[in-house]
Amino acid sequence: MKNHCFLRWIGLLGFGLLACSQSTSGGFGTGGSSGLGGAAGSSGAGGLLEGRGGSSAGPGGTANSGGVKGTGGVAGLGGVQASGGLPGTEAAPTATGGAASGGRAGGKDTGEAAGGGVPGTGGLSPLGGSSALDGSVGTGGMGGAARDAGPGDSGAGPAGAGGAGGAVSCPAGNAKPTEGSKTVMVGTTKRTYYLHVPAKYDGSKPGPLVVDFHGLGGSGTTEAGSNPYKSVIDPEGVVSAYPDGVNGTNGTGWNIGPCCTTVDDVAFAKALVQDVQAMACIDPKRVYAVGYSLGGGMVHVLACKAADVFAAVSPAASDLVKETVDSCKPARPITVFTFRGTADSSVPYAGGSMGSFTNIGAKATFQKWAELDQCSSSPSAEDSNGCSTYASCGGGVQVTLCTKQGGGHDPGNASVSWPVLKKYTLP
Repeated sequence: MKNHCFLRWIGLLGFGLLACSQSTSGGFGTGGSSGLGGAAGSSGAGGLLEGRGGSSAGPGGTANSGGVKGTGGVAGLGGVQASGGLPGTEAAPTATGGAASGGRAGGKDTGEAAGGGVPGTGGLSPLGGSSALDGSVGTGGMGGAARDAGPGDSGAGPAGAGGAGGAVSCPAGNAKPTEGSKTVMVGTTKRTYYLHVPAKYDGSKPGPLVVDFHGLGGSGTTEAGSNPYKSVIDPEGVVSAYPDGVNGTNGTGWNIGPCCTTVDDVAFAKALVQDVQAMACIDPKRVYAVGYSLGGGMVHVLACKAADVFAAVSPAASDLVKETVDSCKPARPITVFTFRGTADSSVPYAGGSMGSFTNIGAKATFQKWAELDQCSSSPSAEDSNGCSTYASCGGGVQVTLCTKQGGGHDPGNASVSWPVLKKYTLP
């Protein structure tokens, strides 16, 4: 805690405002077929039903003489035209030849079993969806939610960010990764983060992931040692990750637009999520971002630009920025749960100039998120924790501002926010 406080004061002295430490959500895949697949008597067409990636193979399948038999169809786990069989093709695909476990979507004419890899020709939408029930894969069109390879493709890739083409499948043989520093490549840039694996996590079933962003001058390890979430989420076996910012204005920080680095931290956040999903059994519909101070500013950015990856967010001691607020266009309504102190001398509650950018203020940020999330009616009165909520918002989300009267540049209260965040999943 002493090191945490020391870093916080360094951040304040050096920057004068923020202390330290603490893709488009694709719709249903147009190529995916339902469990019953194509039309009767069709000649190899896999059907164009909404891609909710059925749970079992269609009763038909392909014939060597071509086409789909009678009421047949493609492999029902999100298969596509290629697996439906072309006239005169070879053997039919296997029943699990869809993209449910990250395998090729139908693969080649002979079909391929579930496993890693990319969609087959005519497969799922390359931009994918955000739901494990959708017939689409995640951003970039990578395979499903697992790295476990099937006989069709031993070189399985990690899940696309925020999506999986079927039921969540855990990494084979490595569901409980080791704790410690990790490295992930973002383009040609090496980025690092700290992965925390609580004792109660056993990797037997898909669980949430919390990504926690440090303040100015901090690091992933300092955040892991001082944030308010671990004591709340560890007993539930929730895996958490703590990204390292790069050196920028007055120390390690994040690119929030007009400040404080020039790297693509949104791409880093998405790559980190994919990396953890490749090592641990993570539900891609339950990934959350939290952060403190400048890290909270980064969380606002992710809510604006990565609502297809993060189910809900909770920034603390930070607001939206005037210079970039008009470009905030989340792909869907997203739950935002903010903590602010009225006596915050680093990020004034009422807003104002922060040097290289302008903070719009706590109340204005609260109202802007209500607008972006299509909230109706009025917010509730503050409860005993100082929290006021817009509860009637698009997509069933909520927008909350918790104000601490006389509070300073303080981290959030995880015991208040986490029970709310974990209720929300990607649609």
